[in-house]
Amino acid sequence: MNARPEPVGDMHAADHALAERLFAEIAAMTPDTEGVSRPAFSDIETRTLKYLEDFARSEGLEVWYDAGCNANFSLPGDREAERFAVIGSHVDSVPFGGNYDGLAGVVAGLVCLVRAHRMGQRFARPVHVLAMRGEESAWFGPCYIGSKALTGTLAGREMDARHKGDGRTLEAHMEQIGLPVDDIRAGKPLIDLDRIEAYLELHIEQGPLLVGKDIPAAVVSGIRGNIRYRSITCFGEAGHSGAVPKAYRRDPVLAMADLLVRLDESWTTILNKGDDLVLTSGVVATDPEKHAMSRIPDSVSFSLDIRSQKASTLDDMRELLESEMREIERDRKVRFETGEELRVEPALCDRDLVSGLEKAMVRTGLEPFIMPSGGGHDAAVFAGAGVPSAMVFVRNRNGSHNPQEAMEIDDFLAGVDILFAFLAERP
Repeated sequence: MNARPEPVGDMHAADHALAERLFAEIAAMTPDTEGVSRPAFSDIETRTLKYLEDFARSEGLEVWYDAGCNANFSLPGDREAERFAVIGSHVDSVPFGGNYDGLAGVVAGLVCLVRAHRMGQRFARPVHVLAMRGEESAWFGPCYIGSKALTGTLAGREMDARHKGDGRTLEAHMEQIGLPVDDIRAGKPLIDLDRIEAYLELHIEQGPLLVGKDIPAAVVSGIRGNIRYRSITCFGEAGHSGAVPKAYRRDPVLAMADLLVRLDESWTTILNKGDDLVLTSGVVATDPEKHAMSRIPDSVSFSLDIRSQKASTLDDMRELLESEMREIERDRKVRFETGEELRVEPALCDRDLVSGLEKAMVRTGLEPFIMPSGGGHDAAVFAGAGVPSAMVFVRNRNGSHNPQEAMEIDDFLAGVDILFAFLAERP
């Protein structure tokens, strides 16, 4: 039962054509030298939302923007519903990214609405589709900016983060677009969270599990939290590469390497104990303007991303990082500065929603499969704010955050069918 049944009937043919069109036209609007780039809180992101607005209106859907300048969509008459479910995700991308990360979740929600509207069908409960700004951390450092702003959980220090390109603060970018930055700094939710009875998010899988198991879609059980340091700097002492003996060196690059090896060894130990952890240093650099092959650098900077499904493991890793840095400082006569720490707590998906999506999966003709999410998602923010949340993953080859993302439309529609079946019959 793991193979996706072939799409049949006019409905699936129409959905297939619609999804292909939306993905292709948005990709054509937002190209970069490789892949796509839709920067958070940018004109490109705004144009993407406007495209979705125009499309939704052409299909007879209701469209409006919330205080976070995110686009919202619903069937006619459902905008003012007292209670509703939300299908949400983000439209921004990483630089030189793939077209499906985030966008697939928004398109999934729109396909559900368009299918229902064309069939003259209503869902068991009203449904709003939410196309959010600013989920990716690549542009400013903090992640889930749009959903944090909506839920009143975006920290003031995060608003002071600076854009990797123009150096302007996140607050300045938000204010330029029209977001109420004073309310956001005050921790005031920009939407009425009590009206949301469920937050659902479809997303491409960012790992290889569904490909390996030959399963087109899955239900997500929980989402890893993370501790992130955008730039840890190790300071040493510059010197000539051939003239300074080892005993006299204060080499920050070797100190950084020593730290990462120690963390890697601890990672293996934690996994062997049965706990969950992933560890990444995605940015490593010395200053190319002053450093050279024949020069011992005086500093090196690197990022660190620590993720786990357990908050206690994140706490343990923070303590380990601190103790290992102090020991290396003594041994190698260097100094570490971590800079600002960003943290998102792990989130469990709502059990009732997971069970309902699992049953919906069966109704679509698929064998149910439940898995954890390694990557973080806006669903974690809504869950942390007390909104029952759950996710559906869609099979995707070649990982994510790169132009080689390879989601098949038939697999995407398998995920859409799960959402649609759940929303159509939810008690």
